[in-house]
Amino acid sequence: MLVLGIESSCDETGVALYCSKRGLIGNALHTQMAMHAEYGGVVPELASRDHIRRLVPLTQACLAEAGAAYGDIDAVAYTQGPGLGGALLAGASYANALAFALGKPVLPVHHLEGHLLSPLLADERPEFPFVALLVSGGHTQFMAVRGIGDYTLLGESVDDAAGEAFDKTAKLLGLPYPGGAKLSELARLGTPDAFSFPRPMLHSHDLQMSFSGLKTAVLTAVEKARAAHGGSLPNSVRNDICRAFQDAVCDVLVHKARRALLQTGYRTLVVAGGVGANWKLRAELGSLKVKTAPKAPAEAVRTFFPPLPLCTDNGAMIAFAGAMRLQHQVQAAQPAAAFNVRPRWPLDELVQTA
Repeated sequence: MLVLGIESSCDETGVALYCSKRGLIGNALHTQMAMHAEYGGVVPELASRDHIRRLVPLTQACLAEAGAAYGDIDAVAYTQGPGLGGALLAGASYANALAFALGKPVLPVHHLEGHLLSPLLADERPEFPFVALLVSGGHTQFMAVRGIGDYTLLGESVDDAAGEAFDKTAKLLGLPYPGGAKLSELARLGTPDAFSFPRPMLHSHDLQMSFSGLKTAVLTAVEKARAAHGGSLPNSVRNDICRAFQDAVCDVLVHKARRALLQTGYRTLVVAGGVGANWKLRAELGSLKVKTAPKAPAEAVRTFFPPLPLCTDNGAMIAFAGAMRLQHQVQAAQPAAAFNVRPRWPLDELVQTA
């Protein structure tokens, strides 16, 4: 079975081919990062128009890489939501039109399910059940994953997602868009504990998270530092702030991940989404251990990440999620016909609709 995956939820256009026997055999991606950098953020109308321009050439490139033809495709999977409405419509329209022309069925896929399952594309794959941490620019959630289509929301951010907090903090520091990755790079140069920022909701007895207050603490620190240096922000101080901010976010995520594992009893953790590429978070979660009691021995946790190129939005995760749903008979493919998109679509609804 050969599934074509289409991803267009925000500012990346992704097309990929997943074969049930050979794995990922084609993967093409275009990022709009340079285009949106001029405006300091994603412009939805420009994003939608660029998706339309890129989808056909990317599909052709993907087929060429795989040595396949249009007629070899057995089903077309596409991101139905969540995301930007216009961007989603670009991908959904193309996917349904292509499927109709080929006489093939289509599979609408949840964007976050694609991220959640993306670590299964790595050479070393996790086994069910596991705790999943979805950590990106738009979402920070803990999920209990018992199988394909069997997910329970354990907790999430009540305001800014972690990736959103990274980008907004980077903007406060004057870093160019998209600033989250640049902030992480500068954090390597910062001195640990030069600044002390709060760890919001660290000791709450649940798996909810909050990062907006942390962002406010950074703003206060930046204003004080500029006042002390004649209105400028020395690079060394900026780097120290980056380090302190990153450490605070990672401390919260690691603490909550440990709580999620204890709550579920699982000892496997899957981390997916753009912030999953962060070097500090990978180091902390990669060596995570849990203790069921103060005097109990620490239990090792197996932590899995998607390959670095698949941390951000891509077509491979959509093709794979569609293929897995078909293989496990969780969702039947449907004829290409009238379709809709779901810019707001809670992932936990999949438990009810599967």
